[in-house]
Amino acid sequence: MAQVINTNSLSLLTQNNLNKSQSALGTAIERLSSGLRINSAKDDAAGQAIANRFTANIKGLTQASRNANDGISIAQTTEGALNEIN
Repeated sequence: MAQVINTNSLSLLTQNNLNKSQSALGTAIERLSSGLRINSAKDDAAGQAIANRFTANIKGLTQASRNANDGISIAQTTEGALNEIN
């Protein structure tokens, strides 16, 4: 008994192209919705590493600024208390 395998190569090619188009559309929608050029390391691994480093630096500097402002507030409070004593 002979077996016959029928394939429709045009249909397979069309399906493959559709999958690629859907993937590209998903990437475009992700970029548009986030507003970022790099959404994950697969977009640009080196750029992602640099962006992560910059983000960490910014967070550190922001916290340092808060700490400095807290220190200024403590100094002003202490100065006010000392002025009340004198």
